[in-house]
Amino acid sequence: MKVTDKDISFMKRALSLAAKARGMTSPNPMVGAVIIKKGRIVAEDYHKKAGEPHAEALTIIKAGDKAKDCTLYVTLEPCCHLDKRTPPCTKAIINSGIKKVFIAMKDPNPKVSGKGIEELKKHGIEVVSGMLEDKAKKLNEAYIKYITTRTPFVILKTAMTLDGRIATPEGQSKWITGEKARKIVHQMRSSVDAILTAVGTVKADNPEFTVRLWQKAKNPIRIVIDPNLETPIDYKIFKTPPETIVVTKKQAIGKRQKAIGQKRKTLIDRGIKIIEYEGNRVDLKWLMKRLGELGITSVMIEGGSSLNAYALQDGMVDKVVFFIAPKIIGGKDSIPAIGGKTFRRLEDAYKLHDIEIKKVGDDLMVEGYVAHGS
Repeated sequence: MKVTDKDISFMKRALSLAAKARGMTSPNPMVGAVIIKKGRIVAEDYHKKAGEPHAEALTIIKAGDKAKDCTLYVTLEPCCHLDKRTPPCTKAIINSGIKKVFIAMKDPNPKVSGKGIEELKKHGIEVVSGMLEDKAKKLNEAYIKYITTRTPFVILKTAMTLDGRIATPEGQSKWITGEKARKIVHQMRSSVDAILTAVGTVKADNPEFTVRLWQKAKNPIRIVIDPNLETPIDYKIFKTPPETIVVTKKQAIGKRQKAIGQKRKTLIDRGIKIIEYEGNRVDLKWLMKRLGELGITSVMIEGGSSLNAYALQDGMVDKVVFFIAPKIIGGKDSIPAIGGKTFRRLEDAYKLHDIEIKKVGDDLMVEGYVAHGS
């Protein structure tokens, strides 16, 4: 079936509606829906939060009897299973009398994955799938990664100078980038489930890792890798909502370990979740599986040179966002954005694809996806 410019316009509208719930629907995807009759919008809505009605159901309720013989534009294949808190959307569509459905992308959830489309077709509803699929997939890239791997989508964010430095030799890093870039970072925080950092960053800056520059935005869970529980008990991450998870090393029995054990108990009593690992360094692949088991679908790394290097080295990073300030620190002792091992050959370097570059105030924002296995 031929797709018209109007069809594309209505699907863009549905995608725009879906994006309004960015950061609010996890572990569910963002979904928008628009019902059209004779070229005019009858009703529209989007999924607001996990456990609440889906976009299609909300839009059909708004349309009421007017939905009969209409066309529905929806950004994700309608669900058809009963293993959730809300009724299947395919039933609502069938019962509404809608005659045609445009779908941006199939649902990668194995419980749906084409079954929703087939159910609609079986009931005589014309279905067109794949319109603006790339945009729909980018919108729900975290959901797609999580539902297919049960591990979070990982973003590596860093702010650096033109010569690739994130701090002076003394550790000074505030502020490398300008206010507009920092505002975008706060927006990014509100869109992910969790922020991952390490004890060095926390001890250096005593950060809150909250969203302060966007009103009514959701604060992410804070995850701190702190092998020996060195973070002071009165630091902001332990006193300021929301939840904090500390990833720490299993300790052997001894005097020093007894003190760490007492601190561990104090943190647990305060509501801090503890995840323990064995060995000298946490295996980030293992950690991501643990976070996935906790229902965390997306993580943004806001760490230092070492954590950034380990995340790339362990193959955990899906996407990078680098903010580059028009400043030069210089010097071999200033701190690089990525530490760790050095590649001796350019062909071995980490490679990015689907790169976007934009100017943010006086800074540049470079966004791209890590090419795994290349």
